[in-house]
Amino acid sequence: MKDEVVIVPYQDGPYLVRGPVVLHDQHGEAIESSRRTLALCRCGKSRMRPFCDGTHQLLHFKAASGAQGEVPAPAAGGLSGAAGPPTTSTGGRLISLPPVRGPWTEALAGLLREPGWPESLPQSPEDPLADDDLQLALYLCYELHYSGIVGVPDELEWHPGVLLFRAALERQFARAVQTAVGETGHVDSVGEELQRLVAEDPGPPLSRFVELEATLEQALEHVVHRSAYQLKEADPHSWAIPRLTGRSKAALVEIQTDEYGGGRAERIHAALFAKTMRGLGLDDRYGAYVDRLPGITLATVNLMSWFGLHRRLRGAVAGHLAAFEMTSSVPNRRYGNGFRRLGFGPEVTDFYDEHVEADAVHDNIAVWDLADGLGRDEPALTGDIVFGARALLTLEARWAEHLLNCWSRSETSLLAPLPAN
Repeated sequence: MKDEVVIVPYQDGPYLVRGPVVLHDQHGEAIESSRRTLALCRCGKSRMRPFCDGTHQLLHFKAASGAQGEVPAPAAGGLSGAAGPPTTSTGGRLISLPPVRGPWTEALAGLLREPGWPESLPQSPEDPLADDDLQLALYLCYELHYSGIVGVPDELEWHPGVLLFRAALERQFARAVQTAVGETGHVDSVGEELQRLVAEDPGPPLSRFVELEATLEQALEHVVHRSAYQLKEADPHSWAIPRLTGRSKAALVEIQTDEYGGGRAERIHAALFAKTMRGLGLDDRYGAYVDRLPGITLATVNLMSWFGLHRRLRGAVAGHLAAFEMTSSVPNRRYGNGFRRLGFGPEVTDFYDEHVEADAVHDNIAVWDLADGLGRDEPALTGDIVFGARALLTLEARWAEHLLNCWSRSETSLLAPLPAN
């Protein structure tokens, strides 16, 4: 029924409430929330009760989804395979072609100036995941599908020579990711495996450092790093929508509807991040800092673009999103606290505070309805789903280590320091 209220206790997580529910305290006073889907605390330790804030993950809270003692049915179930005039139609989503960094970006710039077939390919770098040149070239190839590059005709998005060049970059990137992540295979329960991975992954203490110790310059650098993704937040995962069916498709649409503001343009998460950048005195134009971003930062974004643009990797993009949402609420609470410590108010922290509550909802939908649901519907994809989650955790850890190592030496984590405000 259209006006039906449905409450679902998610395994090891909160109660999700969908429908036109109204919350009151015991004195009849309304408990306000702007959300259409609510996550209510079940572990009893949330700092924003009655709403969930993700603390149950830190506590390793355990509770069944069904009646007490009911055991969820296991799923049946590897990586499926790896390996004109300037454009003006992108609504502000244009970036300028940054300076070349080496042979890969130089070759791409030549191909974009004079489209054709790449005559030869540069030598493979020693460490593709952190190579500033290769990762920027791949990022720019993907960017043709998201927006556009100043002076590059729209037609080059699907030019066979550009696609061939991109494929060569992707082969190196894919091999490096698979080497870093290792082998994945069939699992009986995708949801339980993802929960195990996240629970056992310590990860570098980046969010805790930003919360308690980061200087203003370091906090600003963190925002600039994240701008490569956050200014197009949700877009890479949305490629998967037409490639899914049934419950996994519905789950992804539910998450993405929220990411895109539920019909309110000012609440689109990318718009909230742009507001944060403006509040910090940073340039909020799309792609404004691409030329300053190191290879490992670009690799974290290229990962989701690689997954999202390939239908055969739909399982990987589902696992990536699930792990992304599972590891979002607590870090974003800490990032918001860090900016409050540095003296900033809601204009800056709104983005982070929104993600504390939003991702407590998205977490459980992404794990159980999207990833676990896809694994049940397509058991052959369970290995891919786990691979996507492990790839996210692996690259995010390496990126965080880069920032913390640079800051421990009192160095900028960008390729060039930010100009003084």
